[in-house]
Amino acid sequence: MALSGSRTSGTHRRALTVPVGLALTASLAFLPAVAASAAPADAVATARTATADGPKLSYVANLTAYGTVEQATKAVEAAGGTVVTAYEQIGVVVAHSQNPDFAKALRAKRSLFVSVGATRTAPLTPVQTTEEGSTQQLSAADAARSAAVAEAGQEPLEPNQWDLRAIKADQAHQINDGSQDVTVGVIDTGVDDTHPDLAPNFSRTQSANCVGGVADTSEGAWRPYADGSDHGTHVAGTIAAARNAQGIAGVAPGVKVAGIKVSEPGTSLFYTEAVVCGFMFAAEKGIEVTNNSYYVDPWLYNCKSDDDQKALVEALTRATKYAERKGVLSVASAGNSNHDLGSHAILDDSSPNDTTPVPRTIDPHECLDLPTQLPGVVTVSATGDQGLKSYYSSYGLGVVDVAAPGGDKWQVPATPDANGRVLSTLPGGGYGYKQGTSMAAPHVAGVAALLKSAHPTATPSQLQSMLKAQATKATCPEKVYDNTGNLIDATTCRTKWGQTGYYGYGVVDALKAVK
Repeated sequence: MALSGSRTSGTHRRALTVPVGLALTASLAFLPAVAASAAPADAVATARTATADGPKLSYVANLTAYGTVEQATKAVEAAGGTVVTAYEQIGVVVAHSQNPDFAKALRAKRSLFVSVGATRTAPLTPVQTTEEGSTQQLSAADAARSAAVAEAGQEPLEPNQWDLRAIKADQAHQINDGSQDVTVGVIDTGVDDTHPDLAPNFSRTQSANCVGGVADTSEGAWRPYADGSDHGTHVAGTIAAARNAQGIAGVAPGVKVAGIKVSEPGTSLFYTEAVVCGFMFAAEKGIEVTNNSYYVDPWLYNCKSDDDQKALVEALTRATKYAERKGVLSVASAGNSNHDLGSHAILDDSSPNDTTPVPRTIDPHECLDLPTQLPGVVTVSATGDQGLKSYYSSYGLGVVDVAAPGGDKWQVPATPDANGRVLSTLPGGGYGYKQGTSMAAPHVAGVAALLKSAHPTATPSQLQSMLKAQATKATCPEKVYDNTGNLIDATTCRTKWGQTGYYGYGVVDALKAVK
């Protein structure tokens, strides 16, 4: 897994230190007003005596049902912190502090806070995903071979898109490409809206940079960093690359796509405050589907028995549930660790990934992969050209909902350039191959967008039910590839109630979505 938070290669993100006034003003663009009244004299005095000699960290503080933002602001300042932004709709406050006892001080106020936790273990400095391996650029020779065999009605590079054929998206396009009334928000490392295959469908008014926890909607804020990851742009192309006689086609080439950047510069880390902002922004901007090809850093799994991690789970649960209530279906990748998320013991030797990892054995029923294992989120595993679970893909009976093409270098199709990875858009107008559950999730997000186009009044839960009911059933295989390319017995695949641990209810079907 290359990107720390993402489901392809890991990329770290950098958090922004935002002045309180600016943060609150920016948040008002899509949130109800937050009144941060002046703290009383005794609170100010307490704040002055609070220790501030530790590293500056970011925190989420989750209010009780009776707590208010005004009360939270006073408590935060009294404990030596500053409020960055507050989401009154869900009772989540984002704050910064250098007081090593900041979280402890707020947790003591049990009538005000349900949970409080640091979103990272490293100080705020100037992100990851679920991509497996590095990007492979499409060569001019391969592009020429593809274009030479393209049939009437195909995009020039479509012959290399074995993944579209695997879910019958090519057949679906003959019926319906999707509606411009539907937008898929790519919560990721940023999207290059100037790419000729993305520009026709890009929605600027529904795009932002959420790094640091506050939405920046200024022109181009949603684009990848100049030296950053190509991950988000690749994901966006799989979802909605336009059918414009150039490049590739997306699963839903007629819908809109928006970029919501949540990864920090230089590292591609996806921290809780940014991801919460992403879900809240999507909810307030009328986005119907979000794609989440990452895990929330710095913990691969967040254990509710830990005070900090418990707070992260709570904040993200509130954000995703709010988004669902506002009509947003969230799709997330299962991860590239080849872990059985339905088991009771997993070795997590990569957390925390922003400082020094400390190996631990966790129970995935109690320690969650976020946002993958949150309620209402569609969890996606990856398959290759042969329809087998990709060698890197995590899985789990009762956890994985559906499967989709994510690519597998050992499952090589007979396309013009015989590449088993997924071809999509790259920043700067290029194209390239990636593999990972990061690539699988956008196929599902695209099919969900086609479903929403065909059923405009469908709720997120109804869309999820349709995705499962229409999926092509897949039984446990006899063999799968390991990470060295050897076929091994698929002894880890379990079956129950019409589901399998590898594929959930099956592989999504784009053709059924438009019929």
